[in-house]
Amino acid sequence: MKGERKMLHTVNKSPYERNTLESCLRLAKAGSAILLIEDGVYAAIAGSAAADQVAARTDDFTFHVLGPDIEARGLADKQLIDGVAVVDYTGFVELVAEYDAVQSWL
Repeated sequence: MKGERKMLHTVNKSPYERNTLESCLRLAKAGSAILLIEDGVYAAIAGSAAADQVAARTDDFTFHVLGPDIEARGLADKQLIDGVAVVDYTGFVELVAEYDAVQSWL
């Protein structure tokens, strides 16, 4: 649709503590990107509480997870959901620059 802005959504809350990711998945428009940061990275782990929700939406959204946040939480050896791309801080900045707007889900 003409005039529609490309949106990057960031989710920083754990799916074990809040429904932030669920709200994002429900309200974000298809074609958006979702970046899981801070405690939001738990949603990118295969077998996590949110794994089915994320896996079911990989056709609607592109999913990214911040690698340093995965490592900081001791999750580097865990398998990620298929279709979730790991980015570093440079990749984070590139995503912000690529999209017209950023929506932070708090």
